[in-house]
Order: sequence, then C-alpha cells, then structure tokens
Amino acid sequence: MTIIDPEVVALSGSNRHPVVTRTPDPADTVEGRVFRVTSAEIEAADAYEVDDYVRIETVLRSGLTAFVYVSRPDA
Repeated sequence: MTIIDPEVVALSGSNRHPVVTRTPDPADTVEGRVFRVTSAEIEAADAYEVDDYVRIETVLRSGLTAFVYVSRPDA
C-alpha cells in the first residue's frame, strides 16, 4: 500500500507499507509476533495509523486473541 500522509512517510522513512487484508478463507495466515501492550500504547498506535487501516480483534491460530491492523474495507 502506498502511504500519502507526509507525517507517516517522514516517521517511517517509506511510503510503502505492507498491509494485512481480511479474507473469508481461514487457511490464509500471516506470520508475526504478539506483543503485550498498555492501553496508552494501543491509543498511540491508533493515532499513528493512517485512515487506510483499521484495528480489529481476531483469534490467532494459538487460540490467543489479539488486535491486528488490517486494510480498511473501503480503502
């Protein structure tokens, strides 16, 4: 995804960011790490993410529940 927000580009150093896209296929997976974060850290992440992303809660293969940022359906 190409990011056009100049503040985000300045912070990340790139206008290209990988993005997770929801699919109906439970076999579709994404490798990653789970971090324990505070409410303040979640709020900071929400403030950082551009409008092209939305935070959702999902159940991981491990059975843990976690938040993940995915592409906004209308983006």
